[in-house]
Formats: sequence, C-alpha cells, structure tokens
Amino acid sequence: MNFAPSASHLNNRLSRKAVGLALILAGLATATLTAAAANWPGWRGPNGDGTTTTAKNLPETWSPTQNIKWKIATPAWSGSSPTIWGDRIFLNSPSEEVVAAPVAVAEPLPPGKKKRPAPGGVKGPGGQELLLLCLDRATGKELWRRQHDRGNEIKQKHNMSSPSPVTDGKHVWVVSGNGMIACFDFAGNQKWTFDIPKNFGKIGIQFGYGSSPLLVDGKLVFQMLHGLYTDEPCYLFALNAADGKKLWHVERPTDAEHESPDAYSTPALLVVNGKKQIVVGGSDYVTGHDVETGKELWRGGGLNPEKSKTFRVIASPLVRDGMIFAPTRVKPFIAFKAGGTGDITTSHFAWKWTERGSPDVPTPVSDGERLYMADDRGSITCVNAKTGERIYGPEATGLGTISASPILADGKIYITSESGETAVVQAGPAYKLLGKNALDGSYTLCTPAAVDGELFIRTGTHLYCVTK
Repeated sequence: MNFAPSASHLNNRLSRKAVGLALILAGLATATLTAAAANWPGWRGPNGDGTTTTAKNLPETWSPTQNIKWKIATPAWSGSSPTIWGDRIFLNSPSEEVVAAPVAVAEPLPPGKKKRPAPGGVKGPGGQELLLLCLDRATGKELWRRQHDRGNEIKQKHNMSSPSPVTDGKHVWVVSGNGMIACFDFAGNQKWTFDIPKNFGKIGIQFGYGSSPLLVDGKLVFQMLHGLYTDEPCYLFALNAADGKKLWHVERPTDAEHESPDAYSTPALLVVNGKKQIVVGGSDYVTGHDVETGKELWRGGGLNPEKSKTFRVIASPLVRDGMIFAPTRVKPFIAFKAGGTGDITTSHFAWKWTERGSPDVPTPVSDGERLYMADDRGSITCVNAKTGERIYGPEATGLGTISASPILADGKIYITSESGETAVVQAGPAYKLLGKNALDGSYTLCTPAAVDGELFIRTGTHLYCVTK
C-alpha cells in the first residue's frame, strides 16, 4: 500500500499547521500587548494620556495605617513619577541630602537678589547624586541603584530629578534636569549615555529641564523648548533607544519672547490615519511632527493671545480620540481636531476655555467623552471633550495646591495634592467625591500610577503601594 500523502492532503495538513502557528503567534502578540497595557511604562501610563483600562478594583479610601500594602522611604523628594513594568518599579531620585554644618557668616547675596525659600517646607534639593532606583513591586525592597548624573539644586518647585523614566520591559531610560540621558538594562547595567548640552549647547530654560522622554518605535524623542537664558532656537531630537545614537534633530521656530519659549511639558503621541505623530506644546504653539524625521506637519496658535513675555507652559498636551488639547499658562485652554496640515489655528479649532477651572501645572485627563481638568487650587472641572461645553465645576475637592496630574483608572479620577492627600472622584457626568485620603503630609509633586489593583503614590518621603 502507498502510505505517501497526496498533494492535496499535504497541502491541507500544512495549511492547518500554518493556521495553528498563526493562532499561536497571534496569541503571543495579544499576550504581549496585554502585558504591556497592564504596566505603567512612563509618566502618563500605558496610553500616554493618564488613563488605563486594565487596573481594576482600585482603592477609594486609605490612610497611613489602612489599605497600605507596603511603603518604603525614598532618598529624597522628587517630581518624578513611578515607572512600573512587571515586578519592577523605577524611580528617578536625588541621593540623600547631607546637611552641611552651619557657617559663621552667610555668603552675601548679590544686590537686589532675595533668597528664595525652599518649596513645601523641604530643607534643600536632596543630595548631589542623581540616581535611578529599581524596586521590587511586591515588597518595595530596593533591588539596585545607579548614579546617572551629578549636580542638583532647587529650581522653583522642583529639583534636577523631575523627568520620569520610561521603559520597554527590557531597558529603562532616564534623564536629569541637567540634560544627561542614560540607558540601563533591568539588571542595572549601564548601556549608554548622551549629554544634551555637550551635543546641542547650553540648556536655556529658567528652572531646569523637566520634560520626560517619549518612547516610540525604538526611538527616544525629546523636546527642548527654551529661551529665557539663551538666544539659541528651540528644537526636538530623537535618539536610537538601543544605542543612544542621534537619529534626527530639528529646530522648532517660535516668535515667543523672553520666558515664553520655556516649556516643561512632555511630548504626546498622536495617530492619524494609521501614521504616528509627535505632539509638542509650548513656546506659544502646539505642533505636530513626523516620527521618522521630526519634520513639522502642522501648527496651532492662539495659546498666548496677549503675547505675554512670561507665558511659560508646564502642563503637557493631551491627545485622545481625535482631539488635541493644548494647556497654556492657565488661560486660554484650547482644543483642536486632529488631522490637519500646515496652520491649523482656524481650520481645526474646536473650542476654547477661558473661564475658571483650567490648569497651570497639572495635565488634564479624558475618557474620550469628557475632559477633566484639575486646577492648581484643588478644584475639578468637567467639560464635553468634543465641544468644551461645561458639564460641571469647578468643584472644590478641598485638597489645596496641586502640581501632580490626575489619572483616570477603574472609573475613578485620582488627584494628589502637594501635601500628599489624594481625592478620589467618580468619573462621569456628575461630580461625586468618593474619598479624600491623607498620607504623610510631605511635599508631593508626583503623579500616581495604577497597575492591576494597586495604586502607587510617591510623596516627598516615601513610595506607597495602596490596595484594598
């Protein structure tokens, strides 16, 4: 008997194997995407907009002795938020501050110069070493720390550790307020460094570099919007994430003057018709750029209608469901429709908010239907994301001053104040305060992170893992 398979039988068997292999690969790809989505890989989470759909059963109430899975002391205060992947947490931090012995005679200040008090009651900026910390997510135990730069000082509200790290699950990248970029693997081995001032010249921003990197398609994208202390142009650049080599560097023109070119915002990612764009807010404009070349694709104006010379921008642009939201120095808050080219100031203008409730420092958050703005005084305002029509607010949460940005997870909005107190507000068309929760009262600038059923809050003295 002939046991050799027929051509049709062989083709069918190969076809079934191919289908099976495709299903396995698809399953692996889905698992990988799911795993990525369940992490908090950078400052604004897995979607880059302060939202996550995978964190469930998050707490609404806690205290220093209730619903705290663990807490760990950090070396010093920072504006850098936790970055989380799998069982690892990464923090940018100064080393512990060494308090110098008092001197008999204080160094005189220059004529007309007043000593600026430290913010939030802190003693100083922290230590001079700038560190990347790796912690165990299950326990908070420190696994390793590596110095990535040196030189630290207080600049207004923050120090030189404000940018948040970003990770892809194999490597983690961190930048200092002095402009030193470093890449480490998960074992703590340094892979490369890149010195921004050495390569591109002095950083001319008033209060130090505060933008976090954007990781997209194997590229690290950085903005440098500055002008107060330099006459050099603003620019964007991209590095190869694997080896730190420069991929592109482009100028970003502006007619903003004096301090107004300065921005501490972080770039956002926009997808239009399947193509990715980088969105940059500040220096009196919001702009969109090609990921591969950095080329400017579109530009929206009107952010500084009075052409003020002190219109620096801190809050970052927000991209959600075909909308681009551009914060300014409080007012106006402008929304554009995505999809434009060239000057979109009029052609893609959607709405403008000039009333109370828009933020200066915190970046808003949106569920696509509604936009939630937490202002610096602790109030929350909700508007229709497409039209700007007021839904409610400003509603006072009673938190006090806010610098952290709100996040939206598990149907709840988490807003953390500079005293480390967090308000939990129900997401939806009506204002409902679900809880208000204090921790240690220390100076807090960091945006929370939410992964699975755990909320991670970094205060001025500790990192907390909060759970039900």
